[in-house]
Amino acid sequence: MTDIAARHDALQGDQALPEVLERFRPELTGYCYRMLGSAFEAEDAVQETMVRAWRGHDRFEGRSALRSWLYRIATNVCYDHLNGRQRRARPMDLGPAQPATTPRVPPPEPEAVWINPIPDARVVPDGADPAEVAEARESIRLAFIAALQLLPPRQRAVLILRQVLRWKASEVAELLDTSVASVNSLMQRAKATLEAADTTAGELARPLDEDQQELLARYVDAFERYDMDALTALLHDDATMSMPPIPLWLQGADQIVAWNLGHGKGCRGSRFVPAPAANGSPAYGQYRPSGPGGRHEAWSLHVLDIRDERIARIEVFLDVERVFPLFGLPLRLDDEG
Repeated sequence: MTDIAARHDALQGDQALPEVLERFRPELTGYCYRMLGSAFEAEDAVQETMVRAWRGHDRFEGRSALRSWLYRIATNVCYDHLNGRQRRARPMDLGPAQPATTPRVPPPEPEAVWINPIPDARVVPDGADPAEVAEARESIRLAFIAALQLLPPRQRAVLILRQVLRWKASEVAELLDTSVASVNSLMQRAKATLEAADTTAGELARPLDEDQQELLARYVDAFERYDMDALTALLHDDATMSMPPIPLWLQGADQIVAWNLGHGKGCRGSRFVPAPAANGSPAYGQYRPSGPGGRHEAWSLHVLDIRDERIARIEVFLDVERVFPLFGLPLRLDDEG
């Protein structure tokens, strides 16, 4: 258990309750995001957790830590959200890569199909130890979140609580009203599933070094100039690009470039704006040109993974009406901004 648990083992009276509960929001958001795969559902789940805690605080008798009580509520809220729902995924989890020259781009799928990104700051508590911050960022990487969605809800909760949050088996057993043997069994099955999944990611769970910052600057420069030769030099040969909510993904630097010169040619003339880190990775808002006067409209959020000093994954999120406000990005730029 962390220092947060030690500081908040009991309620501090009705007047202080909202403030006390609010201190748990970042870590509860991280927990619910890992459970649900959606930043928006996670925020809804945490808000519902807070409401249930407020309404039920008179029944909290301090026999368990406040933190454990809140996680019990949050777990049940997440179970309710997951009941009867298909798992969220990335495009590469649903089928093979397609050629960039595919004659027909498939129509977008509903938002509920996809894992969506979350700003690191929403799930990493302020003032946490640097090692804890790095570990928290690693555990929200998009590949790991996608792998978690393969697990049944109860296995998912056990794995997050035990492996990510470092709860003891006895603590998890108490929270889930089950035995330690059952928790260990659920954990073993969950780990076996994850071992068979692709949870690999890039190298940016820690602060960017100068070489990585330079690589990202070159990526932005190449894209804004629409220099596909320069872009190719920054990508791994087997780099991937996905574009949810479009159920299509590309593999190979040549395919990514072919897409940008074909179906994606409307991105020529785009501008990029740095965004808060997303899922432990650097992110940029992309704005495509829109009409005269230098106006650019929000088009996508690029989330990048770096491996061995080159870009390995480009996750392009097109749901700008919801994603850009989440990251504090405007929906348009003029010729000055």
